[in-house]
Amino acid sequence: MEAGRTSAHRYKLQRRPAPDTGDRLQRYEQVDAQAIHVMVHTFYGCIRQHPRLGEIFERRLAGRWEEHLPRMETFWQSVLLKNGAYKGKPVPAHLKQKELVSADYGEWLSVFRPVIRELFVPDLADEIIAVAERIAQSLWLATFGTPGATPPVELTSQHSDWSGSCW
Repeated sequence: MEAGRTSAHRYKLQRRPAPDTGDRLQRYEQVDAQAIHVMVHTFYGCIRQHPRLGEIFERRLAGRWEEHLPRMETFWQSVLLKNGAYKGKPVPAHLKQKELVSADYGEWLSVFRPVIRELFVPDLADEIIAVAERIAQSLWLATFGTPGATPPVELTSQHSDWSGSCW
């Protein structure tokens, strides 16, 4: 999060009465435009705090976050809702990012996975993460792959080891 911003600028989930046991966060049970909006804004808020990826995104998007976030919402709506709204070309956009290294796709997932697990019920979170992993694998192959290459193990499901806090 940028210096000088308060927690009031973060997206907060609506809370339900705290049960005696279990999870106190209200998690989305379905994907819709509102859930995607919260997902995108929460995720990119976390990305901005990541020690490496935050700097990469900030160099690319400084002053243009308000343009980028709706584009990412449209992308994820196309992917998760299958509405065809996104008309961009993610592979060429990522190929332009010459500062990316192979491990960055795994780092991206290490931020994405815990955000999704916090926002969505477990089965739905697993589905969304599987989609994101396929996207990361595809982008990795386009960027770093050679014929017959196998994406790194970090691009398949595992628990995050990034200790950055987004909440």
